[in-house]
Amino acid sequence: MAKHRVVDIPASNIIRDITRILYDKGYILNYKFEEDGPQGNIKIALKYQSGTKHPAIKHIERISRPGLRKYAGKDSLPRVLNGLGIAVLSTSQGVMTDKEAREKNIGGEVLCYIY
Repeated sequence: MAKHRVVDIPASNIIRDITRILYDKGYILNYKFEEDGPQGNIKIALKYQSGTKHPAIKHIERISRPGLRKYAGKDSLPRVLNGLGIAVLSTSQGVMTDKEAREKNIGGEVLCYIY
């Protein structure tokens, strides 16, 4: 919302996996992992629509939180904007999108919705 080109965030394993998913799905331009100290940082180059200042990521909604975890079984995986957005899940086979979890026929903890 602040129209920054590059953001710098503290790294964790979950955030690294979500960053890779965002890059693979085309929501961000590029990313770089920096190992500074015990935690490290991630530099993310944000993506904007050409000719306008509208960001590629219009909305990120955190679903599961420490006070209330949300889980979805293989039969009840969420669809974001009828398939136009993605839901990020943490499964026993790693962090993946809802479409990948449907293909592998597994469920897990719903981390966030992105569209």
